[in-house]
Amino acid sequence: MRIFLATLLTLLAVNLYAYTVKSVKYDGMVHMSESVASRMLKFEIGDNVDDKMIDESIKSYFKQGYFEDIWVDLDEDGILTFHFKEKPLISKIELKGWKENDTEIRDSIIQIKVGALYDEKKLEAAKKRIIEAINQEGKIDSVVEILKERLDNGSMHITFLVNEGAEIVIKELAYSGVSGLETENFDEVIANKQREFMGWLWGRNDGKMKVEDLAYDPLRIRDIYMQHGYLDIDVNEPFVKVNFDNYTADMSYQIKEGEIYTISAITIEQQEHVIDDILIKEQIQLEVGKAFNVQTFRDDSQKIKTLIADLSYAFVQVVPDLKKDKENKTVEVVIKVIPGDKVKIRNVIISGNNRTLDRIIRRELYLGPGDMYSLTDLTDSRNALGRLGFFDGNTIEEKRVDNKNIDLIVKVKEAPTGNIQLGGGYGSYGGILISVAVDDRNIWGSGINVGVKAERSELTSNYSFNISNPRLNDSDFSGNFSIYTSDYEYDDYIVMSDGLTLGTGHRFTRFVSGYIGYGYSNNSYDIDENSTYYNDPYYENYGKSSITLSVKFDNTDDFYLPRKGFTFSQSFENAGIGSDAKFFKSGTSFGAYKGFEEYLGFDLIARYKAKLNYVKEMGYLPIAERFYLGGIGSVRGYESYSLAPTIEDLDEEDGVRRVGGEYSATNSLEFSFPLVPKAKMRLVTYLDWGYIGTTEDSRDDYLVKNISRGGVGAGLEWFSPVGPIQLMFSKPLGEEEGDKTAAFEFTMGQRF
Repeated sequence: MRIFLATLLTLLAVNLYAYTVKSVKYDGMVHMSESVASRMLKFEIGDNVDDKMIDESIKSYFKQGYFEDIWVDLDEDGILTFHFKEKPLISKIELKGWKENDTEIRDSIIQIKVGALYDEKKLEAAKKRIIEAINQEGKIDSVVEILKERLDNGSMHITFLVNEGAEIVIKELAYSGVSGLETENFDEVIANKQREFMGWLWGRNDGKMKVEDLAYDPLRIRDIYMQHGYLDIDVNEPFVKVNFDNYTADMSYQIKEGEIYTISAITIEQQEHVIDDILIKEQIQLEVGKAFNVQTFRDDSQKIKTLIADLSYAFVQVVPDLKKDKENKTVEVVIKVIPGDKVKIRNVIISGNNRTLDRIIRRELYLGPGDMYSLTDLTDSRNALGRLGFFDGNTIEEKRVDNKNIDLIVKVKEAPTGNIQLGGGYGSYGGILISVAVDDRNIWGSGINVGVKAERSELTSNYSFNISNPRLNDSDFSGNFSIYTSDYEYDDYIVMSDGLTLGTGHRFTRFVSGYIGYGYSNNSYDIDENSTYYNDPYYENYGKSSITLSVKFDNTDDFYLPRKGFTFSQSFENAGIGSDAKFFKSGTSFGAYKGFEEYLGFDLIARYKAKLNYVKEMGYLPIAERFYLGGIGSVRGYESYSLAPTIEDLDEEDGVRRVGGEYSATNSLEFSFPLVPKAKMRLVTYLDWGYIGTTEDSRDDYLVKNISRGGVGAGLEWFSPVGPIQLMFSKPLGEEEGDKTAAFEFTMGQRF
């Protein structure tokens, strides 16, 4: 009886508060359409609706995240109206106190864009991400305050005000259980190091804790041990004790080394026999009887993978299996090769080239639709695109279609290849100078290099035009043509030169190309009869007609900033074909480039460059065809062309006349460091050394016949919007009286 009465009362209550809805209206709704809103209702028009059903509908609207408030009213005609107050839009987002001008950080950490709806939960989540990012930099007790301002237009201005915490400095770093290796080996790989004396000095350890690396440092230490055969090595997570009074920390590692394992055997297991085991073993540097080295094993595995992948097995896997004999402390190295199926290139898709024509990119690729896959061809294609100098970067992604087909996605990021220079100036010697120059290495995206220059001052003029095509009609042949005319007026004479060059080349292999060219120039002097240079044999008018043969090797990965590979070139010039100048000239250059980012964790690049030049007089060797050192590309710290054998000349300002050398050699060692990566600025340090001299059968009235000088310094390498620029600050080495030194130099458009 009680249950029946309670049920009856409940039914009466429900019917008492039920409404018949004849239509539904929406007021103030912008971000959601009425049709979508209608589908989200928990009832149909014409139904008897109670408060619970309306509440369920309101909750479903709130879940969409668009609204601050929702309320309803029902008029006498049965019209139910939903009223919405939408969340305001965020019209401005600022980050103050930390990474203020870093838009990438703002986008990746805050993850809220202008135009998004105001959401308290998203703001709090962004706040936590900022604090976590600062903590990863080794700073603790950071505070982030969110300032919210509603603007007149109803939108929100959000400011994340950051008060960075203090950095933790590692005062002491201890290792327990280390006996087989020196702890100094660990400092080469770990990120968290003990602070050294004068740690603020460049090259010293500042001891600042890098929280994001705490989990990886034990793995790095373990890897060092594995490189020395310690296969049972166990490195625990570091114990860190922080003193919050002065924000210093003590760290310690517990290490169990174990024993060194020597290699007892090396076994090859091919899941499917696709290549002779002997060819695989030729790639292996590990040796039976010697300690196991995990780094050598990785290198061997990559070589084996390349070997198999070059046979079109794009999805090959090289799986290691180390069978340890703990009793005898030996290990059998089993290399399992799982080749998969042979793979063909289905399609090559190019993207990112808004300017450069597709065919310019495709002609540098060694893989195309229908070709069988080759890992070496893929790598060489990436490097070939880099050597063009048209792109800031390039990637070739492998998109798997099925087990036997892949697509190659070539993504390039175009770099500025041309510039227009409009300039003027005033010099104490030349007076007012006006210069106009247009230069583009990839004009209209065609891969053709065109340059035009016009320069005029009170005492000088220089006009030139050059054009070259490295791939004539997309073939392996190249061609070039240039023409120039110039006048230079000195105190007592004027030098006038007109000339042209033309030639053709051919690419014999991926890295080797040859060239043959012809050049002609007419060089004359206009000298006052009262000048000391009148009838001077060094200033005889002459014409030069010469043929040049050259060969070049280049397997670097980038034109302007190579990080791996070598360059080598050898040229021979023979002058004397129907002209006054008769000589034979040889030029040799070499370059080696190595990036160390994978070893050091930052983009350090080492470069070594060398040049060797020799000229032999075969009848007449003009002074302008001899060699001179000094300046960028030679010996920095000395003025350009200022280093050369000299003879006495009292009419010259310094009492000597530089008459050039007949052979020269230069060496340069450089280290390039990232300075401001986002601005594409790098710091370079360098050491130059050069030697220039004359042959034994030369004239015997030289004041100085042989010169050896060096230079050391630092500079800025900058990929500016108008092209690569180098600013060099140098100190000469071995300076002697009368030398012309230069503390600062710059150049634009040259390869670093």
